[in-house]
Amino acid sequence: MEAPQVDVVLLRWPLERERRDVLARLRAARLLLVEDGVAPPEPEDCVEDWIRVPAPEADVKLRVRALARRGQEHTTAVPELDRDGVLRFASGWVSLPPVESRLTTALLDRFGAVVSREALARAGWPDGSPGRNALDVHVLRLRRRLAPVSLVIRTVRSRGYLLEPGVSEWQQQRAGHA
Repeated sequence: MEAPQVDVVLLRWPLERERRDVLARLRAARLLLVEDGVAPPEPEDCVEDWIRVPAPEADVKLRVRALARRGQEHTTAVPELDRDGVLRFASGWVSLPPVESRLTTALLDRFGAVVSREALARAGWPDGSPGRNALDVHVLRLRRRLAPVSLVIRTVRSRGYLLEPGVSEWQQQRAGHA
């Protein structure tokens, strides 16, 4: 699979401080254009850098290319679900039963974003809505199935569910011994 294209957002610092916070939460690559006489912030992560302005265009382009390259290295691959219900992510895979496969398809369509309970119910049971408990039971089962491939389903209160990369059991054990 080809590495995803990474866009780098240019932000004026400190003028666009709030936008920087939003982009940092989204893990978007960003280059801060720091005004003369203003202290630059400590970079939030590996996909953030800064340059003092005015700066030569060639220097800005060089920083943007470096951030884009780092962003590609750190961008999480999107899980893939085949038509047989086999979900592949990173180096692992898991087989999903039909209802859980349909729920996963809906979550993958908005990977990293919230999917409402109503949208999940329509995806899981296209011929009719299940009871509230049926969706909860299938989401619980799906959480358990996805854990070994380092995917987690988070509950977003009053909104729905969100599928995102998680920490594998092996990584948790290793972190506990570090």
